[in-house]
Amino acid sequence: MSVFQTYLQLGFLHICTPRAADHLTFLLALCAPYVLNDWRRVLALVTSFTVGHSLTLALATLGVVSFKSAFIEALIPVTIIITALLNMRGAGRLITRRAPMFAAAPNALALGFGLIHGLGFSSYLRGLLGATSRPVEELFAFNVGVELGQILIVSAILLLGAVLLGSLLVARRDWLLTTSGAALGIATVLLVQQLWP
Repeated sequence: MSVFQTYLQLGFLHICTPRAADHLTFLLALCAPYVLNDWRRVLALVTSFTVGHSLTLALATLGVVSFKSAFIEALIPVTIIITALLNMRGAGRLITRRAPMFAAAPNALALGFGLIHGLGFSSYLRGLLGATSRPVEELFAFNVGVELGQILIVSAILLLGAVLLGSLLVARRDWLLTTSGAALGIATVLLVQQLWP
């Protein structure tokens, strides 16, 4: 297996395992307000998140920025809590087709939170590579693997929502409140574990 394939697989597996509960929960909260027909808007939202975490993943892995890992690991659940609370606050409002696709508040929030999550990804990647490594190919492959994993997860969330909303006639507001409530609960547990290990 080539170096690219190895780090592609590591990136994919990093996001698609129970150990990535924080990132998986964030994706659940991020997608909760949307249905399958909103896939273009979800793509724009996930792209905003990707831009943010790709930037800090690169900067931190290449040693341009440094940070305390424990602080970032505590901030990640906070991003989930904020996202879930905003979802619940807006549960009665549907997203209109006139709302901008990219220049919208949720996209700006996803971009900002992506910066934090990218630092979290970099902790794992730097642990694999060692502190003195400057890996351009490995960094790119790992990032592509993470993105493939994210696409799979977001697709699964939207498809599950489509089944529940379409076939089982679950109300969209109930779906939003349930998924956001679940994300809020998981994030709260993760935050407590970070603050009081």
